[in-house]
Amino acid sequence: MIEGARLEVAAATVSFAPDRPAVDAADLRLTCGRVTALLGPSGSGKSTLLRAIAGLETLESGEIRFGGQPWSGPGAHLPPEARRCGVVFQDYALFPHLTALDNVAFGLRGLSREARRNRARARLESVELGDRAGSYPHELSGGEQQRVALARALAPDPDVVLLDEPFSGLDRRLRRTLRDTTLNALRQAETASLIVTHDAEEAMAVADEIALMSAGRIIQSGPAEALYLAPVSETAGHLLGDLEVFETRVADGRAETPLGPVEAKGFSDGDSVKVLVRPEGVIVGRAADAGVLADIVERRPAGGSVWLVCRLENGRVVRALAPVTETARAGDAVRLRLDARFASVTKD
Repeated sequence: MIEGARLEVAAATVSFAPDRPAVDAADLRLTCGRVTALLGPSGSGKSTLLRAIAGLETLESGEIRFGGQPWSGPGAHLPPEARRCGVVFQDYALFPHLTALDNVAFGLRGLSREARRNRARARLESVELGDRAGSYPHELSGGEQQRVALARALAPDPDVVLLDEPFSGLDRRLRRTLRDTTLNALRQAETASLIVTHDAEEAMAVADEIALMSAGRIIQSGPAEALYLAPVSETAGHLLGDLEVFETRVADGRAETPLGPVEAKGFSDGDSVKVLVRPEGVIVGRAADAGVLADIVERRPAGGSVWLVCRLENGRVVRALAPVTETARAGDAVRLRLDARFASVTKD
């Protein structure tokens, strides 16, 4: 492994039909020792991009490099087996006739039989499955099969590990446990890791950085907090959670909304903009407080929080996400105000 090395995807395009690229000039960077989540809806091209990085799809244009070495690009296509790239697919693809230990050892080359088994056993222990080394896939739960697949991907000490929707199909509690185990194993291995997912909560829980993908393009990349609080567009904002969207114009350097003004940095007076507000930024107060008058039309529990659906005097409906201790109920009159920390101004 090349310490601190980067995998760089530059303007990568993959097409399966004329004029309809599945991946459209995508840019992405992965760094050894860090986990990146590629988040997007079904059909956005994220699994195709993963396959292109693995060498399973050919680029129409653009390039992929690791540590400066070309993997894919003009006149170059390093075969998958030469890329030192471990892949975990959704179906795990374990050999049913091999034990967990032999599945993990299968891809190891250039080692004695004893060394292969020792390496495989160490990787199984890193995913907390040392005691299931002799079990066959049909004797393992879905979560255990996923961990065997991860151990197999990590066994050759790859430079890059790619995981395609690794936690889909598992119940919520098991997903959380499995995420922790997976992250620990990836961080111990210090590989450049990419986890493909359509689940925003999962992406924010596992990744050092998130890349948002829509219609074949990477539309924004960065730490989860930055993407959540400052999306570059309405599309990017919706990928990470719920939004209230207010269309308005800039006046005196501010974008006015029914809940209050937001500073519009980088825009000129008269510009048409969208103000994107996270539901946590809609603050609910008593009717005697400062703010905009509204009526609560619905209250819905959401775990440790509660959704309050509110109707403003102009008829506009907005949703607030308040602590579960909030006492307001349907039919109550309240005042709403805006916490600008949860608001951003965009053109799109």
